[in-house]
Amino acid sequence: MRGLGAAGLAGGAGVLAGRGPAGAQELTVPGLAEHHTGSQAAISHGGMGTVGTVDHVRNGFTPQQLLTEFDPGVVSKDASGRTVREYEFVAVNKDIEVAPGVFFPAWTYNNRVPGPSIRATEGDRIRIRFINGTEHRHTIHFHGIHSARMDGVPGAGEVGPGETFTYDFIAEPFGTHLYHCHSLPLTNHIHRGLYGAFIVDPKRGRPEANELIMVMNAFDTNFDGENEVYALNTVAFAYMNEPIPIRRGELQRAHVINVTEFDPLNSIHLHANFFNLYRTGTKLVPDEFTDIISMGQAERHMIEFTYDSPGRFMFHAHQTEFVELGWMSFFEVS
Repeated sequence: MRGLGAAGLAGGAGVLAGRGPAGAQELTVPGLAEHHTGSQAAISHGGMGTVGTVDHVRNGFTPQQLLTEFDPGVVSKDASGRTVREYEFVAVNKDIEVAPGVFFPAWTYNNRVPGPSIRATEGDRIRIRFINGTEHRHTIHFHGIHSARMDGVPGAGEVGPGETFTYDFIAEPFGTHLYHCHSLPLTNHIHRGLYGAFIVDPKRGRPEANELIMVMNAFDTNFDGENEVYALNTVAFAYMNEPIPIRRGELQRAHVINVTEFDPLNSIHLHANFFNLYRTGTKLVPDEFTDIISMGQAERHMIEFTYDSPGRFMFHAHQTEFVELGWMSFFEVS
């Protein structure tokens, strides 16, 4: 830990050992480290957490933006009266700070990980002009229903370096979906950061709620096939260091998406509460009432819950390794 100083991870990641493949940072992970003291130590939960802070300005986004920012696109109507939502995505290579002083050589949509959270209503027409500004071939594959030529796979919407392609399809079915690169090798293109949320609302709408995007992701910082940093929305311990403010008695609706590579399952558990689970968000009535779900890669669900008492409430993965390496969060209920 002395090797990292103020740029380390306390209670999870260990010593920064240098540079690995493609500029990645190599970390050893000895387990829980000794507690840190001093003004720079962020000891928020029994010694767990980061030492120092992530520079969100340099990243170009904040965890709060990733949590609450939905992109409706540029909206117009076509000749039939159908709503059209237009976007421009650019693939860009960018170093992302995923923990204080720990940088990951990401491949991004629009300079952020995850990419923009697209939001539409079922039946809307989606048009995305995709520009590949990198040296690798990339796609945007949407989970949903569309024609084969819009599938965003090699041979159908794959874009070479410097090239452009426009994806054009109808948003269906309603639900909590995602998009990601489907070029080969898949492990690289998803793990490196080419993914994002695709939310399709039902035509009849849903009850009013405070809506959140929660993308569960992780980062193999030394490219050895195992993750060293886990997070909700990219930055380790982001919502532990700055708890998510919510109102007592207000319905919360979270779109939870798992894109974690190298681990077969991720999970989310709410403390002191239960939630209604809408699997893939494709129903108007809940499938289950629980306090924890496990999810494979690309699995996503919508959960709804309300806190009736004020206070600070924990939520996190229920794999202890993930918790200790960054996937720990809090709600601040007032």
